Order: sequence, then structure tokens, then C-alpha cells
Amino acid sequence: MNGALIGSRPYPLSPKQPALWKGTTASNSQRSPSSIRTRNRPRIRALSLEEIPPNALRRERDPNWWGGFSLGVDLGMSRTGLAVSKGFSFRPLTVLELRGQKLELQLLEIAEQQDVDEFIIGLPKSWDGKETEQSNKVRSIAGRFAVRAAERGWRVYLLDEHGTSTEAMSLMIEQGLSKSARQGRIDAYAAVMVLERYFELSGQGIELVLPKQLELQEKLRIGPPRDLDF
Repeated sequence: MNGALIGSRPYPLSPKQPALWKGTTASNSQRSPSSIRTRNRPRIRALSLEEIPPNALRRERDPNWWGGFSLGVDLGMSRTGLAVSKGFSFRPLTVLELRGQKLELQLLEIAEQQDVDEFIIGLPKSWDGKETEQSNKVRSIAGRFAVRAAERGWRVYLLDEHGTSTEAMSLMIEQGLSKSARQGRIDAYAAVMVLERYFELSGQGIELVLPKQLELQEKLRIGPPRDLDF
């Protein structure tokens, strides 16, 4: 996995222990996890959600805030559903039948088209909140993709998606979609449910997938270039 996860508090790059870069020793690795100096590298300081807040948290703090848009991702091994949040509206976007690098490149292209600056990827868990083998696969894909996204200043988050498929099916039935239409779009509607949960929780409970490269972390802190005419 190419990214580390942090929640609402500052954490070191590794969820278990501070990263040991070349030139560190066991003794100096026990210093404050938020600040480690090595022989050949500058000071390393873990980023927090306060420094790079998700859009849902920004909206919670300022209801009039109008900034970047969010892309919901229901990541499957063969099909990936996408939904977009713009302002206070959520809508299903498309379903991609791609994997690997082709999927990642297509996600970046769609994000560019939709003026997206963050990705909310559903993390599959069991009914009791435990992670599964599928969870590990999604984490691995999200870690690789976070590196590509960070190059553009875009953030990648993980959010528990348990129950979103059931919620998506109920929503489609409520909207009167036919059985065939539901089968073809359930992944995209599940992505809508991921986004709705994300904003209902005001970004609480999410995990930021943080690339290990310091230059990419700095790009996340600065954020993507802003269109002055937006």
C-alpha cells in the first residue's frame, strides 16, 4: 500500500509506529510522532484533517461555503459506481467496468471534468463494523490511487459503506426505476449513498489516505490550483 491513513487527529505516517526513514535510530524514533528530524531529511510532521479538511467539514463550519466538488466511489473488483456532489445535490454519474491503471486514469479524467477535488471511496465492512478481505483490497487500491490524486492536489478518503447497496436499491425503487435499470445502475446509486452518508456525518469517521512522499503531502496541504473565474 502506497498511502497511510489518518483520522480526525494527527497521526504518524504509519498507523502503528512513526516512519523510520534512512538515518533514524530506534532512540530518536521514540520522539514526538508529529515531529521527527533525520540526518538527511527535513522535519517530518504528520498532517491532520484540520490542516486539509474535507469538503463536508468545511460545509458544516460554513453553510455558505461553496468550494470543490466530491466524487463518491463504490469500488468493486469488476464494476465501480460513481456519483457526484455539487452544492447540496447528489446524483449518480456512471458505472465503470475497468480495473487497475485504466480505472485510475478514468477516475482522474472524470474528476477533471466534474471539477472534483476529493474522492470518497466506500470501504466495505461487515455488519458489526469489522473489516474483511475485501476491505484490504479496497485499501490497497485506494493507497495506489491516492498517489496519483495527490499529484493534482486532490484528496482521497475512505468511509464505511456497509448497507449502502441496500439503501441504493430502496432509493431506485422509490424513484420508480425498472428492474433492468436498477441492475445496471445500482453501483452508481450506492456511490450516491456513500456521499449522502459522508455529508450527513459532516466528514466524521472518514480516513484520509495520505501518500508517504513529503512533496505530495505538501501538494495536499496547498490544495489544487484555483480557477479564479469559478
